[in-house]
Amino acid sequence: MQLTTRGRYAVTAVLDLALHAERGTMRLADIADRQGISLSYLEQLFARLRREGLVVSVRGPGGGYRLAQPQEQLSIGRIIDAVNERLDVTRCGGKGDCQQGDTCLTHHLWSELSENLQEFLHGITIADLLRRHERADRGQASGEDGS
Repeated sequence: MQLTTRGRYAVTAVLDLALHAERGTMRLADIADRQGISLSYLEQLFARLRREGLVVSVRGPGGGYRLAQPQEQLSIGRIIDAVNERLDVTRCGGKGDCQQGDTCLTHHLWSELSENLQEFLHGITIADLLRRHERADRGQASGEDGS
């Protein structure tokens, strides 16, 4: 199991959008520049995020994107799900037919890990990540090195 760039970039871009929410809408080109993500790739991701109701696009001068929901309601799991990222550590996609149609010896272990991973990601919101980011910034500003 590995989180692909699609999921990572989607979370990074939405977090960037939230970090700059006070500016109103945000252009994807600005996010692309700040985060080092291809603009065309961001456009594809944001089309999916918009279809899932996680972001809103605004046309015209000063247009761009903004979050469609409060940061406290937007979980990392929902963002990853919205871009069709599949986080499953089983070999069988959770079907239980891992070994020539039979359930392998460790299926239940990997299945439970996948469920816990989903619960974990759905339990963290954009607001949680923003708070962590702010704490880290304060720690760096005060000279703390985290050790």
